Amino acid sequence: MKFQVQSLIQTALTRLVDAEVLPAAANTEPYLERARQRSHGDFASNVAMVLARHAGMKPRELAERIIENIPESELIERVEVAGPGFINVFVSDFAYRQELREIRSMGARYGEVRAENLPRIMVEFVSANPTGPLHVGHGRGAAYGDALVRVLRKAGYEAASEYYVNDAGRQMDILATSVWLRYLELTGAEIVFPDNAYRGDYIYDIAATCHREYGERFVTDAGELFADLPVDAEARIDALTARARAALEDDYRVIFDVTLDTLVEDIRSDLAQFRVEFDTWFSERSLVESGAIDRAVAHLSEAGLLYEKDGALWFSSTGFGDEKDRVVRRANGQYTYFASDIAYCLNKKERGFDKLIYIWGADHHGYVTRTRAAFEALGNDPDEFIVLLVQFAVLYRGGEKVSMSTRSGEFVTLRELRREVGDDAARFFYALRKVEQHMDFDLDLAKSKSNENPVYYVQYAHARVCSVFRQIREKGIAHDAEGADLSLLVEAREQDLVRDLSRFPEVVEAAARAYEPHQVAYYLRELAQAFHTYYNAHPFIASESALRDARLVLIDAARQVFANGLELLGVSAPESM
Repeated sequence: MKFQVQSLIQTALTRLVDAEVLPAAANTEPYLERARQRSHGDFASNVAMVLARHAGMKPRELAERIIENIPESELIERVEVAGPGFINVFVSDFAYRQELREIRSMGARYGEVRAENLPRIMVEFVSANPTGPLHVGHGRGAAYGDALVRVLRKAGYEAASEYYVNDAGRQMDILATSVWLRYLELTGAEIVFPDNAYRGDYIYDIAATCHREYGERFVTDAGELFADLPVDAEARIDALTARARAALEDDYRVIFDVTLDTLVEDIRSDLAQFRVEFDTWFSERSLVESGAIDRAVAHLSEAGLLYEKDGALWFSSTGFGDEKDRVVRRANGQYTYFASDIAYCLNKKERGFDKLIYIWGADHHGYVTRTRAAFEALGNDPDEFIVLLVQFAVLYRGGEKVSMSTRSGEFVTLRELRREVGDDAARFFYALRKVEQHMDFDLDLAKSKSNENPVYYVQYAHARVCSVFRQIREKGIAHDAEGADLSLLVEAREQDLVRDLSRFPEVVEAAARAYEPHQVAYYLRELAQAFHTYYNAHPFIASESALRDARLVLIDAARQVFANGLELLGVSAPESM
């Protein structure tokens, strides 16, 4: 509805440009917002105040000219000038009644925004190192990223989702070495397990898989393995990793791949059950094996943005706003993680994406400036590089905060959270906060069946409508939706509910434009309040037949909007509760 009103005002501006009242440059999309007070109409625009100087007239005078040129439409009851030059639009009751029929006819498609020339967007999220199961912090990024992709698609964008698998580098080597050490323990070796190796129970499970499938194949002398190791903890684990490679030779890759495949499949399964599916799982290792890193570095070299110092190769990132230059290739000839990041940026652009959205944990904030610098250095518009930082989600169980550490294994997994509160509550609660806000996850509230629990409150609204139609079928009551006289919906709560329902496409568009799927969650909560208030105040089945038919159309439209909104958040719409 908003977009139709916007189009009518746009037509008026075009007519004024044709009449040379306004210059061609002034023919831009008019800003339009919902009026805060019903007495001011349904929509308000400040377009006359913005363009008055272009027309060389006072804002109120231009507003009158704009109104004169708005085409006649059944959508509009009247248009008025208010204050210094606001244009207030009053939408007709007929238009709202038609919107109810539009909701029912479009069904699951209602809320889709038709737009042209939108950028192709790649949204990369979660991308947790496959060094252990996903924890509740990863869950927040997963719920947010998936909801964002769904909202973008609903708003007309071609949006793709991707998981970047960090299957190369030091942490993966430490992980594989940790598995091997547990494997040696299973074969009877006495191991002094490093404090900074990975220690979770899942390491034992993978080691047991290796022992079950390969027997004693990977056994070596543990005494030699631990002889004369450095005292420093980090140097010690690196030395153990190097010795593991040397001792196992080609078999090191076997253990590495078993570990990687097990954990990636576990992550993939966990996310799928959480209703998060990715279009692509992208391997970091493929950047090395395909020569993509070499090509990205060559690109920067040809642009004169690399230099050598102390045997290493450096990127002049300070020229693009970074606080210091960054190493892309170490003195030992090995590329850094940053080099992989540069190659990944280039790869995404080569695949035809116009805008890149990275959803990272807040602890990665230090990587934003350097990666954006590389993106710009590769010849791209820095505004096409967007990083959204997800703050930590703190879980409270029994009033106590639970700490999380991947290496120690002392963390609450996403799977455990889902098992305790359910996928619906987890996803809705994650969606209720802006990602830049810290989040305290109240388990007791998430599990409660009360109006204070927002997901229960919204789902219950959907279920109540389903219950009404179930009773109608059971009682054999005839219902004529197509012939219903919607002009009978004259109660204030009915009209408020109709207006709230018509806002859904606007919420979708705004949420997509701001990358804020929480706007959908807020809207659903407000809509649920309006619905429950109406439901509790007026009868449906007991109403006179004509009024009953009209009210059933209204609540069925509400049911559809609840279902569509919940789908955007990856939350189910139950028919009974």
